[in-house]
Amino acid sequence: MSQASSATATSRASPPGAIDRFFKITERGSTIGTEIRGGLVTFLAMSYILVLNPLILGTTLDGTGQVLGGGTDVTQPNLSMIASATALIAGVMSILMGAVANYPLALAAGLGLNAVVAFSVAGIPNVTWADAMGLIVIEGIVILVLVLTGFREAVFRAVPAELKTAIGVGIGLFITLIGLGNAGVVTNEGSTILSLGNLGTLPILVFVVGLVITIVLHVRKVRGALLISILVATVLAVILENTLHIGDEGPGGFNTAPTFQGVFAVPDFSLIGEFNLLGSFQNIGVVTIILLVFSLMLADFFDTMGTMVAVGGEAKLLDKEGNPPKSRSILLVDSLGAIAGGMGSVSSNTAFVESTAGVGEGARTGLASITTGVCFLLSTFLAPLVALVPYEAAAPALVLVGFLMMTQISGIDWKNADIGIPAFLTIAVMPFTYSIADGIGMGFIAYVVVKLARGRIRGIHWLMWLVAALFVVYFLVGPIQEWLGL
Repeated sequence: MSQASSATATSRASPPGAIDRFFKITERGSTIGTEIRGGLVTFLAMSYILVLNPLILGTTLDGTGQVLGGGTDVTQPNLSMIASATALIAGVMSILMGAVANYPLALAAGLGLNAVVAFSVAGIPNVTWADAMGLIVIEGIVILVLVLTGFREAVFRAVPAELKTAIGVGIGLFITLIGLGNAGVVTNEGSTILSLGNLGTLPILVFVVGLVITIVLHVRKVRGALLISILVATVLAVILENTLHIGDEGPGGFNTAPTFQGVFAVPDFSLIGEFNLLGSFQNIGVVTIILLVFSLMLADFFDTMGTMVAVGGEAKLLDKEGNPPKSRSILLVDSLGAIAGGMGSVSSNTAFVESTAGVGEGARTGLASITTGVCFLLSTFLAPLVALVPYEAAAPALVLVGFLMMTQISGIDWKNADIGIPAFLTIAVMPFTYSIADGIGMGFIAYVVVKLARGRIRGIHWLMWLVAALFVVYFLVGPIQEWLGL
């Protein structure tokens, strides 16, 4: 027997270590190295939130004219303070997801939700940032109660398996659009709803190089394809920026200029705990509070449901009904993420669809999420290094993962209108509205309508009736607020 064969036989015979057994790494067809690499890829794909969350929350005045973190000058926001808190909460919650749920799903401040908090909640007259974050905590507590009573999991299990597949496919298109949009390949600045950006710029060249490398390495089945492409594209971006000084402002520049400004930065965690749980009740009406909490809760509720299905489908972790293992634990940690995000003054933390990038790299267990969480914690001290990765370098990974998730579309029976029409609307609406929850809501409502039209009322689970009705209210929240003069 050769030495190589002997080593292979020995490795097969040796029992798995404690880490392997705890995370079921071998059982799920992965390795420790693959999990760590997948977690790193997820972090790199998500790291933009450390830039965007401060920009969204930190450059908006609340209802009393204050900037988040103190002060009244919106031109001098406390971006580093918000970034530090964003990284800290994301790190803690991602580690908790990995340790408790053993699922390759990372959490951070949710895009879209943070915009609602900034523009629709904090901006209400007399409402402070602390009041707005208090509402986030309340929303998280409500979701936590729904998880502990089993309601949230029951809703998830009531959704037909093929509709769950459609959710995963829709998210695939959604993250592809996110990747193309972040890289500037697709914009909304043309004469049409969406149009091609300026393809003659050097940042687009970085994206193209990264995408070509990603595709070539993927089809050649090279381990670490996504991570290698991100690192190579980042190095190219750094070289271009520091030699040609493209910058991050004006046409032709990087969305976030990858300039080297050192390695370490001292984090400022002053925002932690700056929330007022009941302050909003003194400044705005109870009806307004109920509508705001309802909107935030429903978006948070179903964003995570869609994301956990997408991640599980890509990782081949779903059962025949489309349910991931330990789904209640996943939903429990996610609800705690909303509470933690409010208490940390960084908006609701929720499951990130970019976790599929790590899954595309081979991640299958919670060790990947813990790796991502550790990277977020380290980024509180290494913020300048994190800033070196521009959108254009990370976007190719999202595009490829979008393709991988689209392959699930063959699992939908398109000849059956009962599922085909709701599935189509779910897939189409999600990227076009830039909202996972909107796509899910449209699909759920269509599912009930089609079943009714075909006289198959008994085939509708009572929870689908309830959720469809809630989504009708969700879509009408704006008109209801206008009608009530809120």
